[in-house]
Amino acid sequence: MIVGIDLGTTNSLIAYFTEDGPKIIPNRLGKNLTPSIVSVDEEGQIYVGETARERMYLYPDSGASVFKRSMGTEKKFSLLDKEFTAEELSSFVLKALKEDAESYLKEEVTEAVISVPAYFNDARRRATKRAGELAGLKVERIISEPTAAAIAYGLYQNTENSKFLVFDLGGGTFDVSILELFDKILEVRAVAGDNFLGGEDFTAVLEEMFFEKNKDIDKYSLTEKELVLIHKQADICKLKFSEDKTSSMKVNIKDKTYTMDVILDEYEDACEDLFERIRGPVKKSLADSNIKLSDISKVVLIGGATKLPIVRKFVGKLFRFLPDTSINPDEAVALGAAIQGAMKERNEAIREVILTDVCPFTLGTEVVVERENNRMENGHFCPIIERNTVIPASRTERLYTAHDNQSQIRVNILQGESRFAANNLSLGEILIDVPKKKAGEEAVDVTYTYDVNAILEVIVKVISTGKETRQVIKNQQNDMTDEEIEERLKELSYLKIHPRDKEENKLLLLRGERIYEETIGTERIVIEQALRRFENALDTQDNAVIEEAKTEFKKVLEDFTEV
Repeated sequence: MIVGIDLGTTNSLIAYFTEDGPKIIPNRLGKNLTPSIVSVDEEGQIYVGETARERMYLYPDSGASVFKRSMGTEKKFSLLDKEFTAEELSSFVLKALKEDAESYLKEEVTEAVISVPAYFNDARRRATKRAGELAGLKVERIISEPTAAAIAYGLYQNTENSKFLVFDLGGGTFDVSILELFDKILEVRAVAGDNFLGGEDFTAVLEEMFFEKNKDIDKYSLTEKELVLIHKQADICKLKFSEDKTSSMKVNIKDKTYTMDVILDEYEDACEDLFERIRGPVKKSLADSNIKLSDISKVVLIGGATKLPIVRKFVGKLFRFLPDTSINPDEAVALGAAIQGAMKERNEAIREVILTDVCPFTLGTEVVVERENNRMENGHFCPIIERNTVIPASRTERLYTAHDNQSQIRVNILQGESRFAANNLSLGEILIDVPKKKAGEEAVDVTYTYDVNAILEVIVKVISTGKETRQVIKNQQNDMTDEEIEERLKELSYLKIHPRDKEENKLLLLRGERIYEETIGTERIVIEQALRRFENALDTQDNAVIEEAKTEFKKVLEDFTEV
């Protein structure tokens, strides 16, 4: 069985395909959403999801979140005395999802389709694939989130040729994709986006509003724990707008209570800069696809941040009609990834359809250009596969020697949109020998081949000699072989995922500790007494006593609504 995984910035999900269609697999706590958060304790035990989030509230330096934004980079996250890359942290989330699926399905899960933002470059896509491998999964395909959502919405099942726009605003990334259905072919025409724009930024706006309205708080003197608390309350304040046009924040800092009341219109005005950042990729995708707004027959919303009323209002104004929100925006991508897995397995319940994707960035090389007075100028970018080219794709460009007696040609493999090579991302380079002749008399054919899994093959062939050099480009910042992956797995093996059957108790204790720290006065006394009763019950190791105490403890915690 091939499962579908939405590895999100804020939350992650896993799904599988059944006779009745795709289904979300609940995690070990019975919930569909698993927070993309990892925490480590002093004994080297790893916590993932809700338990990790509660630990972070109490011990900010023990955990990490929003690490998806750093996928494919060398950035290290310090969790107590240990350091991890974003892909290693992601592998813990994927491993937890894998184990949840195996527990639920009662069978081993070894293969997966994993989604990524459409605007993820090669480095980020490869890091995601490696994260899956570190988690013990064979990654059958890396699929773009908008494509997965389009599949979940059944856009490929339309009988008429249509054009769709998928608006994907998640916790940390924003993508807009334009797709066209033509004769059973669902083709991505254009993608654009921002890897650093999402629901977290809408939370940050409320944090800034909070500091603005409470000017006596010196935010630069706050501890990491206090900043985490403010961020949590800002997030709760944001979510309240889904039910009311007014919201509020209340935070206890150094034995003093600070509050903020805010109305929806005020919040909407404060988010105008974020809306302006959203407009850019929308305009770019329409321009790249050469499609008019009036040609779009449906706009689909996905990503948790699209549940915000101000976002839905903005999208309605922007496109001049109401978007389709018939599928839970948190779940659409995972469901689509599960359907994609069923397609790869050629499940008979899935209608035959050809899916295409596009290359999100232009791929090319560095060249020399001739200026006035026969002056040669280095450092220019020569596109070979343009952005939004339907993939898989293969393109060849013939390049000539620029100088007399030139003995080598260097192919600098670049990714980006700038006309200057230095402004683009270098993925690697190939050096190949050529016979020494006058400038322009020797040439090489440079062939780029790019597939749906973000694998780029570059072949350089000398025309006169037939000599050929081939290279498969991997992320230059962290290029791991299969052997190195196995070695890293061994290195990580000392870390222990906390026993599943005890996690709910751990989660309740952490939540109680956090609420205790956030309250004052009689409320704090109530929480302390409840914590002691539950801890005493756990010490008995009597399941009947523990279950009774757990029910009572949950009721106490439920009285504190802002948890």
